[in-house]
Formats: sequence, structure tokens, C-alpha cells
Amino acid sequence: MLTQFSRRRRTAAFLALAAALTVAAPVAEARPGGGGSFGSRGSRTYTAPSATPTAPGGGMTMQRSQTAPSPGMSNPGMQAPAAPGRRFGGGFFAGLLGAGLLGALLGGGFFGGLGGLASMIGLLFQVGLVVLVVMLALRFFRRRNEPAGAGAPYARSTLGGGPNPAGPMGGPAPAAGGSFGGPRPVQSRTVQIGPVDYQVFERLLGDIQDAYSREDRVTLGNLTTSEMAGYFDEELRNNAAQGVVNKITDVKLLQGDLAESWGEDRTDYATVAMRYALKDVMVDRASGRIVKTEPAPEVTELWTFQRQPGRGWVLSAIQQTR
Repeated sequence: MLTQFSRRRRTAAFLALAAALTVAAPVAEARPGGGGSFGSRGSRTYTAPSATPTAPGGGMTMQRSQTAPSPGMSNPGMQAPAAPGRRFGGGFFAGLLGAGLLGALLGGGFFGGLGGLASMIGLLFQVGLVVLVVMLALRFFRRRNEPAGAGAPYARSTLGGGPNPAGPMGGPAPAAGGSFGGPRPVQSRTVQIGPVDYQVFERLLGDIQDAYSREDRVTLGNLTTSEMAGYFDEELRNNAAQGVVNKITDVKLLQGDLAESWGEDRTDYATVAMRYALKDVMVDRASGRIVKTEPAPEVTELWTFQRQPGRGWVLSAIQQTR
């Protein structure tokens, strides 16, 4: 009886836990992007947007992006670089030399004194071996620390006829064309944003929300980059699989300001902090019954738009605020 009672209690506990998890699980992610940070911002993809009066804490770092991190990008997911001057094998050689010198002084040497007695010949041999290892190690590290192309007769930039200018953040710039330093860093330029651009951003905010609510993939593709359109399509397919539709209405921009704007090659970027009101509900696809209501009547996000020659602004990223 006791065993059966215990089994029943465990079964009831499992069923209660499953029911609780089912109730707690959201029906679907609401709002385009579902409150996440995804997309691409050129070379600033993995750099959090700057703070603004609308978003005082700035933006969160990117969670999903098709832009691969490069050495010139800031990526919080990448490991911190090793401390300057640390080289592979440095600790090993230091320990080896320290043990050898200590052993030579105490009579043990590298190999336990070769018999236990530190004879004069053995001591001289060990000291000579230590000196040889030190010389080889110094030569090795001296070669490792020499800059690439050191001693070349024409180690100067071909632009301007002078030395290579300092790179970003005061560091050395790579060789022209990236022949020695890998890919050429992206050069940013200033992009001016005016009232007409702000009107376009506000219109895109409403049009994208409306197209997402109607599940209009063609319009979403025209108003966003192919990457963002792919993310939205993934969300719409997930909603369809759960039998719901995300209905968004009454979108109204309450406040907005520019976080940053810049240009890279032939593409212009503008990241805008926007606080807007909306009605956001999940509706059962078959019955039209509301199954979930977004509790927050207002949302603050940072939207990044990009523009290329001959084309208007399109959405390229959405990031949440801190």
C-alpha cells in the first residue's frame, strides 16, 4: 500500500509539473522580433548602440546575425585576447630555466645531479647548458617579437609617401591592400540624417508592423533586408505551426531620436531609438479568439535602417534597450 501510495504521489507531482510548464510556456513570441536583438549593422553589428534620451541605457548586443565577426569587430562572445607579451611556450621555458638554475646551484641540476654529487665538471656542464638554452630562448623570442617586414627597405605606405598612419584607436594600420594584415578594415564616413529621413523611419515602423500582422511576406521583403525578412518569415511559420496569428494594431510613435549614423563603402546606416505604442495580441487562427495579449502598451527598441544607392531605407536590425 505504501509503495502504491508513493507511486501515485510521484505521478501526481509529475502531472502537476507538466501542467505548470504548459501554462507557463508562451503561446508564441509576440511583435516582430519577439523582443530579441537580431540583424546586421555592418562593422558595428557586435557593438551596442549608443545611449539616447529615448534609450538612456543604450542598446543590447546582437543575439542573432548573419554577419560573421571579424578581427575589427567587437564581439562579446569572443574570448579576450591574451595579455601583451605572452607567447606560447613562455611559461614552459621559464619554468625549465628556473629549475635548471636552481638545480645547478643546489647540485641537483636538470637531471638530479647525474649521480647525486655535484662535481665540478658536472656543474660546469650544467651551467654551460643553461647558458646555451638561455641564448636559444632569447634568440627565439627576439625573432617572434620582430614586426612583420622588419628590415625591409621600403616598409612604408604607398599612399602619401610617408609612414603608415595610425589605425583605429591609435593602433598600427595594416599594410595597404591588406597584404600583410589580413582583410582591410572598413572605413566609416559621416552620414547626415534629416527630417525627411525621420519621416521615412516612422513610416517604416508602422508599415512593417502592419505587414507582419497581415503575414504579408512580399511587403516585408520590400521593406527589410533579406536577412530580416528571413527572420520574420521564421517567426510567422512558428506562429502558423502553433495555430495563432500575431495581430498588431494602433502603432504610434511616441518619441524617437538618432543613436548613430554612418556609412561604409556604398551603404548608409542609421540606428534610431523609438518608443512607440501598440496593441499586440495573439489570435487563434481557427476561431479568432484572443489567446494572448502583450501586457506592455509601449515598447522602446533601436531599429537600424540601411540605404544603398538607388534604393530607399530598409530595416536591417532590431535591438532591445538595456
